[in-house]
Formats: sequence, C-alpha cells, structure tokens
Amino acid sequence: MDMINKRPGLAALVAFIAGLLIGLVVLGWWLFPVQFTGADPAALLPQYQAAYIRNAAELYSFDNNQEKLRSSLSGWGGDALACELAQASADPGDRARLVAAATIVNGQGCTGLAASGDTGVAGTLAPDVAATVATGQEAADTGGSNLLPLLLLGLLLFLLLLAILYVWNRRRALLEGGEAGEPEYSRAAPVTKSTRPSMTGGSSTTAAAAPATVALPAEPMAVPIARFRTAYTRGHDTYDDAFSIENANGDFLGECGVGISETLGAAAPKNVTAFEVWLFDKNDIRTITKVIMSDHAFFDDALKAKLAPKGEPVLARESETIVLETATLIINAEITELDYGAAGDLPDASYFERFTIELSAWAKEGDAAATGKPGEGEDLLRY
Repeated sequence: MDMINKRPGLAALVAFIAGLLIGLVVLGWWLFPVQFTGADPAALLPQYQAAYIRNAAELYSFDNNQEKLRSSLSGWGGDALACELAQASADPGDRARLVAAATIVNGQGCTGLAASGDTGVAGTLAPDVAATVATGQEAADTGGSNLLPLLLLGLLLFLLLLAILYVWNRRRALLEGGEAGEPEYSRAAPVTKSTRPSMTGGSSTTAAAAPATVALPAEPMAVPIARFRTAYTRGHDTYDDAFSIENANGDFLGECGVGISETLGAAAPKNVTAFEVWLFDKNDIRTITKVIMSDHAFFDDALKAKLAPKGEPVLARESETIVLETATLIINAEITELDYGAAGDLPDASYFERFTIELSAWAKEGDAAATGKPGEGEDLLRY
C-alpha cells in the first residue's frame, strides 16, 4: 500500500505488466487460446489448401458431383490454385484430376488462366512450396509461429523484473535516507554560536525556518547549560516529560520536553507510532516542535499528512541528533535507544517498544548575558 500511495504511476505500470502477462500469456495463449470456426479454405495455410483441393478433385473423380465441386473451389481462387498444383505435380493422374476440377469450376481449365496471367490467390503458394506439396511432403517448420510468443513472454518478464528492482532500490534508498529531495538526517554536534541575530522578548526572527542541522565550532571546552534524559517503555500511556531550562544563575530561559504524538489502533497499551520533541524559549514567540516518526509512519503519506500540522517530520533512527533552535536557545535531541514492537495485526516497524532520547540545551553566545540582573550593564558603563 505504501508503494501505491507514494508511486501511483509505477504501481499502475506494474499492474499493467502483470495483467498483460496473465491475460495474454496465461489466459490467451495457454488456458483459452483463440479458435477459429466457420472460415473458408482461403484462411488455411498453403499446404492445407493444397490438400483440400486434391481431396475435392479426387472426390469428384468418384461421384462426378459438379455442384459439390463448384461450391468447394469457387469464390476463393480454388481453381487457380488447382492449376498451379497441376503444373507442379509429377503424377499424370493427379495432374489430370486437378485440371478437370479447374475446368468444372471456371469452364476453361488451366489454359485460359495461364494466358491471362490471373492467378487469384494462387500467388500465395510459392514455387518451392508448391513443389514440396506436390511430392506429398509438408513444408519445413521454421518455428517462427512459436518463437514470437516466447520473445514476447521474455520481454514482459524482463520488464517486470526491472519494475521489481526499481521498487526495491527506491525503498532501500528511502530507508537509508538517500532519497533525493528529503532532508539529510546527519548527526549534528552541539552548537554554541549562531549566525542569526539575537531576539528580544516579543520580537520575531527574519528567518523563515530554523536550519535542519547546525555544526559545532571547534571549541573543546563548550558544555551545555542543561542536559536531560527521558525514556519511554510501551505501556506508559501517559508519557509526557517536560524540563525547565535555567542558566548558571538559576534564571529561567525556557522549557523542552518529549511526549506522545500519535498512536495506532485503540488497543491498550497504546501503540505509539510518533513522538513530539519541543522547545519553548521565553525570548521567542514560537514553540518549535518536531515529530519523530516510526518507519511505518514516516513512509505512510496519509499518516504523515495528518501529523504535518504538529511539526516537521523526522525519521526515528538510533544515534540520530535532532536540532531545535529558537531565538536564544538550541536543543540537540539525540536518540540513544530505539526498539520497535512486533504485532501480527500491525505493520512492521510501526510502533515503539522502547524509546530513549537525551536533550542537551545550549544558550546562544551573547544571549545568556541578557538574562543577568537589571542594571549590571549600566554600572559598567558608568564606571
């Protein structure tokens, strides 16, 4: 179902090839092959036309029924073909019967046809084939009629194999995070500096959205101002942890936390398929939220669209670092433990059995001083 929702065109191509294989090869050529009925001798192969004419001529030599002979050879060029067979035959008796049959049908025998050059459908009988028929041998079977179905079957199987390989490679690329156009989920180190301007309370940033990942400058002494660890185990249906972020002076800077975002089914305990990790900054009017989704939820378009209003979607992967940034704070959320549950009635990798995440809070350089006691900066200036 995921492949049909994500790639409807490819799914239609695979369905078309499968239908063609079943309908044409299995049903059309094997179980219910086409059968012709009620056709006249003109639809026969040349060797069978020759056998038909010889049988009609031989039957006429016994019963002398001219009406039956005319109905058998008239209307499709049987008399002209009888003349060609007579010319190619080395048996005098066979030649006489064929000429007599042609005479009864057209009233002039084979001389008039040879003079006028009108051969009717007899032109379909090549000289070498006529000679072969005259000696009573069947034409050599070149195998062309059997080769074409085999070639078509091989082509269809090849196309089906290509479609399967394409779907497999696309699925693996999505799972490995290599899908073009998807954000790269690279592990980001903690950040202490920001290129975006600082914000005072009540103002908004000029940037449209926070960057997906931010690299850490080479500062070995940099440490977060706060670090939290929270763990979820299946059965903790009220899981919703929140932590207060304070600086070294005990000043309140904001809050962060992790909670359940979406579940599957109505069974107890809940089958959690997505978590919310969020960051609140007292100096920012926004609360940044990202939704950490299971493998099933991330690749389910319907579920992904349902969770889109809650925050940016992120594929849950162990050792992955998720960055949340506000005006004066940065949170690095690292997934340290990730285990999926297994239930027969739910898709694979659809709900979490255990989930552990560590939150490291960082204050942007220059913003921590803004949280100090009022008047400190003015005393320095007066000095």
